[in-house]
Amino acid sequence: METERKRRVEFGDFQTPDDLAIAACKKLIEIGIAPDLVIEPTCGVGAFVVAAASQFPTAHEIRGFEVNAAYLEILKARLQMLSVLPTVQTENANFFEVDWQSQLGTKDQYLLVLGNFPWVTSSAQGAIGGANLPEKSNFQNHKGFDAITGKANFDISEWMLLEVLRWFPNRTGAIAMLVKTAVARKVLSQAQQLGVNVLDAFMYGIDSKKHFGAAVDACLMVVRFTCNPVNPDHEYTVFKDFEATSGTRVGHRDGRTVGDLDAFDMTKHLVGASPQKWRSGVKHDASAVMELTRNNGVLSNGLDQIVTVENTYLFPLMKGSDVGSGKQWRQKFTLVTQRFVGEPTDAIRECAPLTWTYLMNHATQLDARGSSIYAKNPRFSIFGIGDYAFRPWKIAICALYKRLDFRLIGPIEGKPVMFDDTVYYISYDDREEAEQTLEKLNGDSARRLLCALIFWDEKRPIKTSILNLLDWKKIS
Repeated sequence: METERKRRVEFGDFQTPDDLAIAACKKLIEIGIAPDLVIEPTCGVGAFVVAAASQFPTAHEIRGFEVNAAYLEILKARLQMLSVLPTVQTENANFFEVDWQSQLGTKDQYLLVLGNFPWVTSSAQGAIGGANLPEKSNFQNHKGFDAITGKANFDISEWMLLEVLRWFPNRTGAIAMLVKTAVARKVLSQAQQLGVNVLDAFMYGIDSKKHFGAAVDACLMVVRFTCNPVNPDHEYTVFKDFEATSGTRVGHRDGRTVGDLDAFDMTKHLVGASPQKWRSGVKHDASAVMELTRNNGVLSNGLDQIVTVENTYLFPLMKGSDVGSGKQWRQKFTLVTQRFVGEPTDAIRECAPLTWTYLMNHATQLDARGSSIYAKNPRFSIFGIGDYAFRPWKIAICALYKRLDFRLIGPIEGKPVMFDDTVYYISYDDREEAEQTLEKLNGDSARRLLCALIFWDEKRPIKTSILNLLDWKKIS
């Protein structure tokens, strides 16, 4: 059983249901795709090969490639049951080892690359010692550490789809692939940066929980290619599902991907620089030690230990889940050992000896924090701290929640509230000024622009890079 689980993880083995493969092919026919040659590079037991054979009357040849020989035997048995069959070739082959240029047919053939690439990341591969992935390379043009490592983590399907994009210079054809929505968006963005001759593109949402038992946003990504550039902005349309008759236009503006071009174009006058930089909450990587809860006047930590410390370095804490769900303060505190990043912490020993004793008693956990940023800074350091953190009035939003809900958080017990690093915020000394800004941020114009730039399927959809684009002072 463990071997089977590892194999499924390594190969991202989510076999496509026959009804989904047929529905996808019918959608392709509906939008005018009539291929001469169909290639399924990772065909599995052949749902898309069989669907293509039955749905595309113009296809003279269908080629299916699969690394699992047992799956190919199942596919061959299925093909024998078809009464009308175009030429179907199958080959036991690994995607990363095939000479694809020799398989693409002639330039005058309309090529359709169809299928469902593995839904697995490189880090998941590494965790099980899997080898079903390409050699590391800086294929996304990252900088610094990501460039050195070939990026710490990426979807295997993303690399494969970028490889498939290279099959279409000066060729008409299409890619139609079931894929995570976030991967589809990255690939379409890469196509725009690479200047690929895209005629048009579409994303049709699918119910991945129903079809694959996977709790992830996914879609059928369709990209049609032409020999001549006709869509320089690489705009595409996102549909809720195969039945939807209208969708949302997505594209690129000034080097950024925009999730709703119509809404963006209506509010682009608000794009600029945020009057105040959005900050993330305190980062300490030691919640069991640094975060405390008060019950009946007694403080305890995440290790279920009673804690006695001075009030000097103790501040009220609201977590991202508190901010995002609208909860009130839950008697949580955090130790704030510095007023600014890099400030020496030796003074704690003198002005708050109980706090220093507590930190020293847990020095083993605090000194073991993995990031090198702690090793290069004073002992017991934290991050996400500065003068902005100590202003009394803060407008905060949780980065993880899938809605725009800015909240005004005031001081508690005479002290400014601190947040964890899943919260982004701006801060004020004056309550009235904070309330005026909050009204603008929760207004229609700001929400329309931000929603045009946010992709809600992402794990952390709300980003400071997006928030910092909104110049709310332009809102009357």
